[in-house]
Amino acid sequence: MTAKTLGLSDELHAYVVAHSCPPDPLIADLIAETLAVLPAESGMQIAPEQSGFLTLFTRLLGVRRAAEVGTFTGLSSISIARGMADDGVLTCFDISEEYTSIARKYWARAGLTDKIELRIGSAAEKLRELPAEEHLDLAFIDADKASYPTYWAELVPRMRPGGVILLDNVLRHGRIVAPQSPDDHAMVAFNDAVLADERVDSVLLPLADGLTIARKR
Repeated sequence: MTAKTLGLSDELHAYVVAHSCPPDPLIADLIAETLAVLPAESGMQIAPEQSGFLTLFTRLLGVRRAAEVGTFTGLSSISIARGMADDGVLTCFDISEEYTSIARKYWARAGLTDKIELRIGSAAEKLRELPAEEHLDLAFIDADKASYPTYWAELVPRMRPGGVILLDNVLRHGRIVAPQSPDDHAMVAFNDAVLADERVDSVLLPLADGLTIARKR
């Protein structure tokens, strides 16, 4: 087999972003503020090209009910909420009042406050507060990697047939093929578990740091 996926130089990445729903002023401001206020943590933010992808994907799926685990400063939640139906509701789970205070500010600026509900606390516990029946159209997981199996276990039964779970950072900056940290090893095991889960069909895409799309059967 020959490798088909193209590695991205900085110049090529900039081209991709510029030709894939380039960030509007609000998104550009959010990215800049996150970098300025939280320089050490800013890498937790999704890539700019993921923002456009999430909005378009959400719109294509016709999402009305969604959940997000790991909100940080709000880029992914804004991207999802913008693609939802007018009466859609996105429930966000995060542990940080500090990070999500920035998110709240930008939700208000984007006119999305009525579409987004934030629940602060352990997502492993807070997810259990969601209705147990199959009702979610979309879920996005981008939080502590060791807990991905827990979030998966709570979310899969709550997805409607045809609903989709998106999982970020599944390539661990390339270390997935040579794991070094406990989180790397945890992701190796988790990726294998998703692949073997007969409740879903899944594909792993080399978008940003790796994005798995898992559709409930």
